[in-house]
Amino acid sequence: MVSIDKENHTDFLSRSVSYLENRGFNNIKADLEGYETPKSFIKKGSDITITPDIVADKKGIKHFFEISVKSEKPHLLKSKWMFLDVLSKMKSYRFKIISTKGHYKFTNTMLDDLNMDKKMIKINS
Repeated sequence: MVSIDKENHTDFLSRSVSYLENRGFNNIKADLEGYETPKSFIKKGSDITITPDIVADKKGIKHFFEISVKSEKPHLLKSKWMFLDVLSKMKSYRFKIISTKGHYKFTNTMLDDLNMDKKMIKINS
């Protein structure tokens, strides 16, 4: 999610972290109290910073997780997802999208626009 949306959806972010902990992920980094903040990537020549919502390890493989909620800036979100998808393919990481009820259609539309063939992780409220 984009930093503008993070303020409104911290509860969903913490539920997502709990979900991942219950699924055996470790070394979890998230922009939440009590967790280390994930590494940020800075676009050269501008002041744009890209920080994955959640980074976790499982069986020695790094996973990037993005929280998908309806956004005021879908263009910025698409750029972020494309960057993380390319980075994960280059480094043999995994990139997954997490969404919740009320945001599935938005998420599917975004994935279709980007031609990304991803199955989203659905977490109920």
